[in-house]
Amino acid sequence: MDLFPLWNSLRIAGISTVIIFFLGIVSAYYIARLPRICKGVLDVVLTLPLVLPPTVVGFLLLRLLGPRRPLGIFFLEHFSLRLTMTWTSAISATSVVIFPLMYRTCRGAFESFDESLADAGRTLGLSNTYIFWHIRMPYCRSGILAGTVLSFARALGEYGATSMIAGYTPGRTATISTTVYQLWRTNDDALAFRWVMVNMGISFVVLLAVNMLEKRERRR
Repeated sequence: MDLFPLWNSLRIAGISTVIIFFLGIVSAYYIARLPRICKGVLDVVLTLPLVLPPTVVGFLLLRLLGPRRPLGIFFLEHFSLRLTMTWTSAISATSVVIFPLMYRTCRGAFESFDESLADAGRTLGLSNTYIFWHIRMPYCRSGILAGTVLSFARALGEYGATSMIAGYTPGRTATISTTVYQLWRTNDDALAFRWVMVNMGISFVVLLAVNMLEKRERRR
């Protein structure tokens, strides 16, 4: 049993989660402070990948990053870097798909924050940076951690956009999800079932971790 799909899925999900962790926090923090109309418009735009079919997201990314598109041509000619059909290209697809999940979770956490705590900190002469990292983030950490873990789990099982922009090449771009599909196509149900169980096992552990975090925060 070739373990490359497991390793590839873990690194794609891990890198994507790190990227959207920071992007999600920054976006949620600043958008939550905007006027209602601006916030509503940006919410629709940033959350759109969450409701679109993953294949539609993959198609749009191909139209943007494909080797015959201006952006794809630029990176290929100047940096000899292909933005599609590589394992790194799957990171862009996965990040787009899971970003709305992290963003919405973080925004909900920031909106539940008691602003009187920040105001009290300012009256004591604390800077906004200090308040953010030492007051706001600890207060909202439960929601942020839950969003991070759920985003990782979603990234691990992503198939539609990833299969379109990265394809399936054994030993190069194969992930657990694309491997299951290819094994099913070749009637290798036994090996496909093994990979299904691996994915379910990882997802079970991730969801268990989320529940444990929520229980710990409730006790606090």
